[in-house]
Amino acid sequence: MHPSDAASTRKKPNLQTVAEAAGVSLATVSQVMRNAGRISEKTREKVLKAAEALNYVPDGRAAAMRSGQNHEIGLVIHQIANPFNAEVISGVSDLLETEGYLVSVLDSRDDPAKEARNLEAFIRSGRGGLLWVPAVGARNRSFELLKTHQMPTVTFLRRAQQITCDHVGIENAAATATATRYLADLGHRHIAFFGGTGAGQVHLQRIEGYEAVMAERGLGTPLIWPCADNKLAGLEANLALRKAHPEVTALVCNGDMVAIGACLALHRLGLTPGRDMSIIGFDDIADAAVATPPLSTMAVSPHQLGRRLAQVLLDRIKTPDMPHVTVTVPATLITRGTTGAPI
Repeated sequence: MHPSDAASTRKKPNLQTVAEAAGVSLATVSQVMRNAGRISEKTREKVLKAAEALNYVPDGRAAAMRSGQNHEIGLVIHQIANPFNAEVISGVSDLLETEGYLVSVLDSRDDPAKEARNLEAFIRSGRGGLLWVPAVGARNRSFELLKTHQMPTVTFLRRAQQITCDHVGIENAAATATATRYLADLGHRHIAFFGGTGAGQVHLQRIEGYEAVMAERGLGTPLIWPCADNKLAGLEANLALRKAHPEVTALVCNGDMVAIGACLALHRLGLTPGRDMSIIGFDDIADAAVATPPLSTMAVSPHQLGRRLAQVLLDRIKTPDMPHVTVTVPATLITRGTTGAPI
């Protein structure tokens, strides 16, 4: 049995279990973990290897964790600057703070190594619960730490197949299918999927919904045009798309920010969103309703989504033995000024 497999079957490791595994005294382990005392390099290395095999992390608030009185929650997310994430964080904080909890937010930027450090930091400081968007390619070390330390955890947007925990997500494929079907009903026959990069679950699910309707309606080969989900990337990518595929009359976008950028590209070309090209976003961030023209979008109300996420974690903290839950939130088509029949 691999040491990490054995660790998952034992109770949460402490200084004593590390000492027993390393064959040294409790005092020696304590000194190594505090980087104190006159410990030989050989002994220090032996202790650190035993701690790693046991997934031990020094817990500065172990007493609070055991008593259930820790009211600090960790949130690991990617790209805090994205308004969707900012509104989700606001919703999380609004609900948790009314229940007497404080929220700490770390931005892993979809970097598995940075994410592992962020998770370990939250475990080290003894957070009472974790809200987490797993990075693409998240490290096994991250999952092993969470299994070992049994922190109440809710994953958000992306599932983590390696651990069993609560999850809150969006019905992504159904949403982009609705958006694509709406554009087809308006008469569009050349529809592209616009925005997003990589092989993340959310991106792939949204493409899946778009492709299903393209096949269902006999609209030809799907055109997927990736770009980062921000306004500048959306602007530049739509300028390139218009040059490469002038036949495209409608876009189903991976997010509102890239959709707003695509609209800005049309303005730069002297064209009008909703008349010269139809554009549908995803999320319904606050900026969508005040864009020029107002953005049609698949609304998931990110602030309310954040509150829902926080409530699932509160339920887990209050009732730790309840069955794990999966909450998937549908998106609602909001039609505004950026969509219309092709000219």
